[in-house]
Amino acid sequence: MTHFADRVERVSISGIREVFEAAGEDAINLGLGQPDFPTPSHVRKAAHEAIDSGIVDGYTSNKGTASLRTAIADRYEADYGRSVDPERIIATSGGSEALHLAIQAHVGPGEEVIFPDPGFVSYDALTRLADGVPRPVGLREDRTMSPDAVENAITDQTAAFVVNSPANPTGAVQSKADMRAFARIAEEYDLLCISDEVYEHIVFEGEHHSPADFTTSDNVIVISACSKTYSMTGWRLGWVIASEPRIERMLRLHQYAQACASAPAQYAAEAALRGPRDCVEDMVATFEERRSLVLDGLADAGLSTPKPRGAFYVMPAVPDGWTEAVIDAGVIVVPGEAFGDRGAGTARLSYATGSDELTAALEIIQDVTGSLR
Repeated sequence: MTHFADRVERVSISGIREVFEAAGEDAINLGLGQPDFPTPSHVRKAAHEAIDSGIVDGYTSNKGTASLRTAIADRYEADYGRSVDPERIIATSGGSEALHLAIQAHVGPGEEVIFPDPGFVSYDALTRLADGVPRPVGLREDRTMSPDAVENAITDQTAAFVVNSPANPTGAVQSKADMRAFARIAEEYDLLCISDEVYEHIVFEGEHHSPADFTTSDNVIVISACSKTYSMTGWRLGWVIASEPRIERMLRLHQYAQACASAPAQYAAEAALRGPRDCVEDMVATFEERRSLVLDGLADAGLSTPKPRGAFYVMPAVPDGWTEAVIDAGVIVVPGEAFGDRGAGTARLSYATGSDELTAALEIIQDVTGSLR
């Protein structure tokens, strides 16, 4: 009989990927969080030049090239006035690996991880793979995570909590006051706060804030990536920023799992971080236009949808059977329960696709919703 490790039996294939893989060729896919914009030309050019020069033919440092890590540090200084030592950065294979390193290095058997529900699918799965115990907490009406809810969920077994802003799947953006409170909680209870900031530059209203801005302790780990900001999902380049002791432990895992992030992707990411930002601003402006289109279309269908302030997702409340009916009609969406038990009765739609496709999808959604009522 084939034997499998218990840890892999604790998780299943992501609901997002299940929907993506099952999508028909003619389906309108609103299920995947992938910008439809090309990677900026100056980024692709830098990768081509690095490949042609042969500089990417070998391994880089486990942490990533010094020039990339310096570019990441310089970007945090320019964007947030935050001083980051490049030696406290690991370039990873996307934000996904960064999350994996953070949880694997800090969560032991039976230890608890608090995270938002509904929340990104990896938080629960990665906690289970670390032999930890998921502790999902419900969200406020505006879909943000309350510091009080986090504090009330803390037990003697709590090792960490995850903050995600702007959030996947809700598009919610945490306030400055919330982030200050999360930093206080991490310090006061001596817990690790994992701040997932992959969508940090896709904010339509208000500003992005990080718990790292409000503490001098080493209790906050920051995770981000080029994937969403620069439409580089396939390049798989992210990073984790933490104190030296935490980086050293995560590096032990990274060196055996990855050795180093892709060398061509590292040079591409450096060009993205040091290059012009107008491509990002244009993309965010387009996403904001699409947000209005989708919110208006869902309202016309009679679906109640909290207005997202960032990322590129909406999460309307939907009637029974809606998700399956919409998928059968040719529009791929993700059922809300894929993101946690409290996601039941909702669905996640991505507007990281073209306006023509969104308009066609909304027409189908309006027809299906009307027929169900």
